Amino acid sequence: MLSSGKAVKVSIYLSEGATHHGVSTYSSVLDFLFFRGVAGATVLKGVAGFGANHHIHSANFVEIADKLPVKIEFIETPEKVNQLLPKLEELVGSSLIELQETTVIKAEDISTPERPPSADTIKIQGKARLMQIYFGESDRWDDKPLYEALVQALRANDIAGVTVFRGILGYGAHRRVHKESPLHLSHDSSIMLSIVDTEEKLQSFLPLADKMVQEGIIVMSDVDIIKYSHRATEIVKGDDRP
Repeated sequence: MLSSGKAVKVSIYLSEGATHHGVSTYSSVLDFLFFRGVAGATVLKGVAGFGANHHIHSANFVEIADKLPVKIEFIETPEKVNQLLPKLEELVGSSLIELQETTVIKAEDISTPERPPSADTIKIQGKARLMQIYFGESDRWDDKPLYEALVQALRANDIAGVTVFRGILGYGAHRRVHKESPLHLSHDSSIMLSIVDTEEKLQSFLPLADKMVQEGIIVMSDVDIIKYSHRATEIVKGDDRP
């Protein structure tokens, strides 16, 4: 079982229509990870993108494209990732596999039951931290969806921004597969929140996140940023940590 500490986040980018032996590649990869004991994995579906051939792929209301980008993400120990890589490379072929060192702040606990800024825009460039939070869509906090409560809490704590991703396929510590239904009516899908801000800001929010996320995973990674922000009083000048 994945525990707190140093880990590796693996991101696999491929086309939704890619297949392996007649089965969708993302489904084959998820099955492989599941049966190899990976703690959890999520498949995220893009709405637009392009690949090595520079052809733009996008979705609209009248066409369901099978060439949209799909990203598979999972987090495991470095040793486990090294064991999995050869087979993953075989499964995805020429698709991109990205490895990123990360730190698991809170590992999923399966012992519990399932359940205004400044107007001046400035350019911020330098070091920051990426926080990603994984949990189930049905999880709740204070009688509202957990992802909605987290977004409100992040905003109230002056976090620069957050994006909520809804997975189309995945599983967690309980080893139960969550899959998007054809009518998009499932409330059991995987949710990922991606937040980028300074070390100080995210560390100050961490105790609240730990309290709100009763069953899930919280990870932190170093990132380099070039972005625009309305927080005129804070400029990230570099990484001053030892």
